[in-house]
Amino acid sequence: MSDQNSSKSQGLSYRDAGVDMEAGDALVERIKPMAKKTMREGVLAGIGGFGALFEVPKRYKEPVLVSGTDGVGTKLKLAFDWNRHDTVGQDLVAMSVNDILVQGAEPLFFLDYFACGKLSVDTAATVVGGIAQGCELAGCALIGGETAEMPGMYPEGEYDLAGFAVGAVEKSAMIDGRSIQAGDVILGLASSGAHSNGYSLIRKIIDRAGAKASDDFHGQKMTDVVMAPTRIYVKSMLALIAKIKVKGMAHITGGGLVENVPRVLPENTQAVLHRDAWQLPQLFQWLQKNGGVEDAEMHRVFNCGVGMVVILSAADAKAAKAQLESTGETVYQLGEIVERPAGAHQTIVV
Repeated sequence: MSDQNSSKSQGLSYRDAGVDMEAGDALVERIKPMAKKTMREGVLAGIGGFGALFEVPKRYKEPVLVSGTDGVGTKLKLAFDWNRHDTVGQDLVAMSVNDILVQGAEPLFFLDYFACGKLSVDTAATVVGGIAQGCELAGCALIGGETAEMPGMYPEGEYDLAGFAVGAVEKSAMIDGRSIQAGDVILGLASSGAHSNGYSLIRKIIDRAGAKASDDFHGQKMTDVVMAPTRIYVKSMLALIAKIKVKGMAHITGGGLVENVPRVLPENTQAVLHRDAWQLPQLFQWLQKNGGVEDAEMHRVFNCGVGMVVILSAADAKAAKAQLESTGETVYQLGEIVERPAGAHQTIVV
């Protein structure tokens, strides 16, 4: 029998097809101690089983479950290009937990999905380390997930991420914006950067400007500024909600300030934001200048330095600002709610 015929008759393995099961097992072992640090009340069974088990804490009398899912978007392209994988995991958690937070929900647990063409245990472990860090910041358990190695589906060195958060809120304490009315005050919580939105435009501006990861940006590396992880507002906002009546909240994600705030407003109201109420952070100034981006487009695409908006009665504004600042937030009094003029946009920046 010829060598050619002999090779054809040899059996194939999963490794021959490009899937390294040993690497997958090694990653699970690396993840377990990370996940263990996030455990909290309610976890009955986590990493390793076919399904994760969680019991809603008994302190809830009428719990309503609130769920959210998201990814990191094209910020991942910069993670690949700049070999910067330590922050996108926190981004993944933040995008979902901040979303469910706006309805007053306490995040309970989180699951992640990591997909790649060829598994690098070190890269995946770095990403999951960021996810675990995000879960700790949000007070939720990293209860499970999936790592999918799919040869031929992704270019070498690239991966995709998705995340899923589930939280709970008392039915009587849900925040839905219905009580918002003219005269209410709008507070803004500072963002940590661009968070995880607008990166298709950010990447284009970076290319146009010829910026590099190692470039100096006002005393920091460009990569540290552009890849700063999304701020997680869970603990500071839950502490506020426990003390002061919050009427509405908006997580400033895709759609920026002018498209996210209307999502919590009654039809007859308008949010008026004053551009002199806060200073546009240096990153956004750089993006606007180097991209020639108009003000209206900036407000529609980016958070412009405000990652979370909080709406409450004017009588509560001073106490709310002090409470948030006591938990480490930078807070701006952005503007006020007014009666909406006929045909006017629900959020304007003046």
